[in-house]
Amino acid sequence: MEKHIEKFLNKVSLVFITIATITLLYLYLHTPETCIPPNTPITKPHLKFPSSTCDPSLNRPYIDPDKKRLKLWSSKSWLSQVSSFTTFFQSSNILNNKTKVLCVSAGAGHEVMALKNMGVSDVTGVEIVDSLPLVKRADPNNLPFFDGVFDLAFSAHLVEALFPLRFAGEMERTVRNGGICLVVVEECGGEEVDAIAGMFRKSMFVGAENVTLIGMRMTRIIMRVGVSSSL
Repeated sequence: MEKHIEKFLNKVSLVFITIATITLLYLYLHTPETCIPPNTPITKPHLKFPSSTCDPSLNRPYIDPDKKRLKLWSSKSWLSQVSSFTTFFQSSNILNNKTKVLCVSAGAGHEVMALKNMGVSDVTGVEIVDSLPLVKRADPNNLPFFDGVFDLAFSAHLVEALFPLRFAGEMERTVRNGGICLVVVEECGGEEVDAIAGMFRKSMFVGAENVTLIGMRMTRIIMRVGVSSSL
């Protein structure tokens, strides 16, 4: 009895194997109706096939980078943030048109544009990912600048830094003696301000003030590199 069952199962297996083989051959040799034969001439742009799975030509039309930047820079959100940074820097009273400024972790460059619009001619913005022409690529924890080449270093992202002490140290290193390290953080006071000021080990605390920046309540902290705390 068992031999009959075994023979029956073998026959069934053989039938399924044959059916599967025929099906695979059919699929391999038959061109689906939804596909365009390879020898069909391409006369319309929508019939163009990508050269690889990473080819974005069908889904992402080319946009001129300059036009893309101008569109971004003319947006309401961009202009609002630039205006906010302009007010912030003007109220700081610590720079003029000849001040050499470094903006660390400058993001897309709102603060850089604000300073340039104010007439500050020498402004350098850096970020892990560049956003040309306003922001160049550089590691905030290992800035590619000589010691003391800037008059002022600014950052709105000290507390988010992966290595905040290193971040603050690099800001100090690149600013000349008597220059300014300016940071803005989420609104705080007392011990929190002291803790942030303490990150700047070669600088003296000048002052802290609560301000509004890009619609948020924040605290501006000013440090003077290498000298006494009087402005």
